[in-house]
Amino acid sequence: MPPQSGGGDRRVRRTRRAIREALIELCNEQSFGSLTVEDLLDRADVARATFYAHYRAKEDVLLDIVRSLTADRAAWVAEYEAQHPDGFTGDPLRSIFTHAEKNEAVYRVILQGAGDGRPLREFYERASDEAEALFRTRAEQSGHTPRIPVEFVARAWAGELIGALAWWLKGDTGYTADQVATMLSDLSAHGRRWAAGPASG
Repeated sequence: MPPQSGGGDRRVRRTRRAIREALIELCNEQSFGSLTVEDLLDRADVARATFYAHYRAKEDVLLDIVRSLTADRAAWVAEYEAQHPDGFTGDPLRSIFTHAEKNEAVYRVILQGAGDGRPLREFYERASDEAEALFRTRAEQSGHTPRIPVEFVARAWAGELIGALAWWLKGDTGYTADQVATMLSDLSAHGRRWAAGPASG
C-alpha cells in the first residue's frame, strides 16, 4: 500500500497497530496455527477489506510484529549507546529478554518458526545487522582491528541470542530475564571454555 501523509498515515499506523495487538492477544489464548483471519478481524474490529489492504495473510502480521519490535529496540539501543559510549553494560541485552518476558506468547510463536519461518529469519537477520553495526562502531571507537570478521561475530551472537531465548521461553527454567541476560553476557565476555569450567565455590 503506498504511503499516505497526515491523517491518512496516522490511520494506517493505528490500523496496523490494532491488528498486531490483536494477534499478540490471540496468541496468548490459542495456538497460532488455529488462528484465522476472521479471528483477527473480530478482535481488532476491522473490516476484511481493511485487513487485506495491509496484509495478505496472518503470517504477514507476524512478520510486521518482528519488524516493529526490532525497530523499536534498535532505536532504543542507538539512544542508549549514545549516552553510554564507554563500553558494554549489558543493559541493551537485558532489555531484549525483558521485552520477551512481557510478550512471551508471540516470541514463542516466532521462535518456533511459524509463518514458514519468515518471521524467525527476519528476527535473526535484524538482530545480526544490529549487532554488526554496534560491534563495528565499538571497534572504530577503540581504534582496533577485530581478530575475527565482525560479520561472523554478529551472526554468531544473534544465533546465541535466539537459542537462549528459545530455551528460556519453551519451559520453566527458573531463571529471570535478568539472570538469562547476565549468563549470555558473561558467555560473550569470557567465552565457552570459561563458561564450561567449574563454578566458583
